[in-house]
Amino acid sequence: MLNLSSKKVLVTGGSRGIGAACVKYFCMAGASVAFTYKSSSAIATKIEKRYSKISCCKGYKVDIEKEEEIKDSIAQITKDFGKIDILVNNAGIWKEGKINKISLAQWEETLKINLTSIFLFTKYVVPSMKLKRSGKIINVSSTAGQRGEADYSHYAASKGGIISFTKSLASELGQYNINVNCVAPGWVLTNMSEKTLSNKKTFEEEIKKIPLRRIASADDIAGPVLFLASELSRHVNGEILNVNGGSVLVG
Repeated sequence: MLNLSSKKVLVTGGSRGIGAACVKYFCMAGASVAFTYKSSSAIATKIEKRYSKISCCKGYKVDIEKEEEIKDSIAQITKDFGKIDILVNNAGIWKEGKINKISLAQWEETLKINLTSIFLFTKYVVPSMKLKRSGKIINVSSTAGQRGEADYSHYAASKGGIISFTKSLASELGQYNINVNCVAPGWVLTNMSEKTLSNKKTFEEEIKKIPLRRIASADDIAGPVLFLASELSRHVNGEILNVNGGSVLVG
């Protein structure tokens, strides 16, 4: 039931962290996978080669702060793969910004990368999904978007926006048989959180807040994403799937 051999998938920010884990899981499930990356062609090539024997996997360098590059990438991926059945909006940044110190440029950078890029990728993928009356869109948010996060208000605002965006599109696109859902991770061991979690005191403090007493791996997030992309979740729409070990218990 998790055989996605006929599906074409696009994962944004797929060269590292949660995105790379999603690329791996989709390739293992038999899907053909396109992924975007920011700068490292060498890393993208390694990922392509890693899964070349089991799936079609191809990386695309895209500056997700530029609408034209997003639009052009969708056109190229559609040309190369024939269609896009599943869109995983994962790319994002997490930078500290105390409210009295954060600049407008820093605020806008986070909103543009974390939220506006999701709007743009979705905008340019949805028309073809509507035409074939089928599609899955999975957005990656965060517990910060549900409860806020001190010193990261711009990040929390962007992730909260993703949640509302998800619910709105679920209502708008359901009639076209397009499911729109969201995965909201808590702490995840990736290179983005590595610096913070490498502090032993911080690590131990955060572990105590998680009932399961562990920090998630990127694979722990990719699994739920794969579920939401599969037919097992065909009647799940507008859902915020929390993957945080029980640290934030919200509906």
